[in-house]
Amino acid sequence: MKNFYIVLGVVAIAGAGLVWWALRGGAGAIAPIDLGDIADAELVELAQGVVYGDPDAPLTIMEFADYQCSHCATFALSVKPLLDTDYIETGRANLVFHDFPSGQFPHSFLAARAARCAGEQDRYFEYHDEIFRTQMDWFDLESPAGFFRDLAAGLELDSREFRRCLGSDRYADVVTANRALGARLGVTGTPFVFVHDGQTLTFTGSYAFADVQRALEAAGSGN
Repeated sequence: MKNFYIVLGVVAIAGAGLVWWALRGGAGAIAPIDLGDIADAELVELAQGVVYGDPDAPLTIMEFADYQCSHCATFALSVKPLLDTDYIETGRANLVFHDFPSGQFPHSFLAARAARCAGEQDRYFEYHDEIFRTQMDWFDLESPAGFFRDLAAGLELDSREFRRCLGSDRYADVVTANRALGARLGVTGTPFVFVHDGQTLTFTGSYAFADVQRALEAAGSGN
């Protein structure tokens, strides 16, 4: 009889775990984690942004964005292509994307982790664009984990590896650190764009192409 209660207890715990898993839609971490009292140097090391373009370009466009933010989608799909043509493809600048799940939306953190999981298969920015392009399709879902897995399959990623990554807590620390870094740099909304010339970090004033271009030209000329 004692063994029966032990088995029953294990089944109950496993069942509770399945319910918890189902409520999360089969996803891992869906919110920032506690990084403790982390120093600036440690935070910068952990908060790895994702580089688009030549890592050695003289100028860097540093973007903090929330995947569930409509203005961030506009920047990704309408402004970034212009920057790509005029600055990134020519080697004049690169773009470093930093996750900034603002807390205003329920699925931003998981979306950021999903993109990082795609990045394991060297498809970060392709997946990044698809998340923003389909934003309204997953915005109101109770859990978008299945949608994110379908996006990965549509890009012909290794579905098993992607599922394993998304279903774990992988990159929860990195995404959390990205957000914390943005907060320490004074990010107050998204998208928040800086230009860095190797020495000075300058806020562009907005995410409009003209404002980012103005900051890039000023930084490139040394002004």
